[in-house]
This record gives sequence, structure tokens and C-alpha cells, in this order.
Amino acid sequence: MSEVMDYKSRVSDPTSRKFETFSYLPAMTTEEIRKQVEYLVKKGLNPAIEHTEPQYLMDSYWYMWKLPMFGETDVDKILAECEACRKSNPDNHVRLIGYDNFKQSQGASMVIFRGKTV
Repeated sequence: MSEVMDYKSRVSDPTSRKFETFSYLPAMTTEEIRKQVEYLVKKGLNPAIEHTEPQYLMDSYWYMWKLPMFGETDVDKILAECEACRKSNPDNHVRLIGYDNFKQSQGASMVIFRGKTV
């Protein structure tokens, strides 16, 4: 059996903090982000974009970037909004969310762009 690695993430050390499942992986490429957006659209989830400063990533509140894109199925439009959020907030983490209409909750959530650490 393989040995489980200890990720030395500490609240007192902002550069070590981990958040969400994908934060333990290398940053996503443009193609990997596109695949995630395609997955959200395929599953019928409504995309939304949020962002926050790296020092506040452990807080439960993230800023909403515009309103959720209810019913949007154009992957390129969704990606363009993700890039617009990133360009407007270059030092922030940017998160893509897929809202589920029927369960009235998040069906997916992932940080797609990482901001600068403190």
C-alpha cells in the first residue's frame, strides 16, 4: 500500500494553504479549464464565477463576478467571462461554480486561476 503524504498546510503560513481538491494538483492548463466548463454545460449546471484575495481564501465569502450565467451553454462565452474576471482581479483566486437548478445547490466548484500568495 502506498504511503499517504502530509501536506504541510498551515493557517499561520499563507503560502502553504490548500483549498479545494484541485489545489493539491498543478495549476490547470487552458485546455483542462475548457474541459471543466464543457463538463458543467453537459451536466446542465449553471456556471458562475467568484473571486477572492489569497489571504481570505479560507473565509466562506467570495465575491461574485456578475450574476450566475443561468442557461448559458456557450463554452467560449463562459471562458471569456472567466478571463475577464481574472484580468480585472489579477492577484485574486478565481473559482468556477456549477449550480444545480433541481437540487438548488452547487454541483461543482473549482479554483481555475490562482492568485499571488501573500
